[in-house]
Amino acid sequence: MRRNREKKNSKRTWIRNILLFFTFLLLIVGAYSIIQYNKGLSVAKDGPYKDDGSTFDPFNGPEPQFGEINILLIGSDTRGEDRGNSDTLMIAHYDQKSHDIKLASIMRDTYVDIPDHGMQKINAAFAFGGPELLRQTIKQNFDIDIHYYAVVGFEGFSKIVDVLAPNGIEVDIPYEMSYGIGITLQPGKHILHGEELLGYVRFRHDRLSDFGRVDRQQEVMSKLKDEAVSIHSLVNLPKMLGIADPYIDTNVDNNTILSIGKGLIAGKSKQMETIRIPVQDSFVNEQADVGAVLSIDFDKNKQALKEFLTSSKNDKVAVE
Repeated sequence: MRRNREKKNSKRTWIRNILLFFTFLLLIVGAYSIIQYNKGLSVAKDGPYKDDGSTFDPFNGPEPQFGEINILLIGSDTRGEDRGNSDTLMIAHYDQKSHDIKLASIMRDTYVDIPDHGMQKINAAFAFGGPELLRQTIKQNFDIDIHYYAVVGFEGFSKIVDVLAPNGIEVDIPYEMSYGIGITLQPGKHILHGEELLGYVRFRHDRLSDFGRVDRQQEVMSKLKDEAVSIHSLVNLPKMLGIADPYIDTNVDNNTILSIGKGLIAGKSKQMETIRIPVQDSFVNEQADVGAVLSIDFDKNKQALKEFLTSSKNDKVAVE
């Protein structure tokens, strides 16, 4: 009897010690997260979206269906009080079951019908009515549901890159890039950091114009995705969130962020698929009252985008 009581007491003591250890560990992790998050906030306290959720009109995206999420990614060239056009427009697609991540870039000169504003370049929708009008424009012209949005400015992109990839991102620069980006990038393979990488993805004054810029944006997003699943990024996640908070306006809730984060880790070896809208041989360059535009074949591009965002591994779309 005595031996049995001693065994029970020993087992209880062991369980209690384990619980105490994990409680202590959670407290340490929680304290670390709070400290790192506040450090991030101190770095980025003057970001344009520090009052998150109050900058734009309410976003009326539908609830995701079948575990498939479409997030509208908007790179804003906002200056001062001016909202500005959307300098970059992408749809990030995440499948919670397969952990596939896809990225669709819509070229900013695409000529579309913006609700209540008529035919315009698609990047003007953001200036007219923020993320919600962009959502309506994409739904009306391409019949794609957007569930969430995230807006980031130039300064926020630079700061987030430096936290996510402190050792920089390697790129191969084909020729000198300088006009319109505030810096000069020399040809050759280079490791670029925040502001330099921003210049690399913004440059558009070459023979490829905006087409080359979209290719570089997709290249960098793919490399940043790989950085996001590294051990370094997981350790620095609280600080990164603190830095990003004032520079990103988004309606993505914390549970969805965690779900996508876990999916990134689970599918970290998967290559991110990309598409450009308009697809090849589906547009012509024209001059309209709003300037030079891409007049597109809506049926062809609508079908290509829908198939890309819903296709399975064994049913990929040829996008070029």
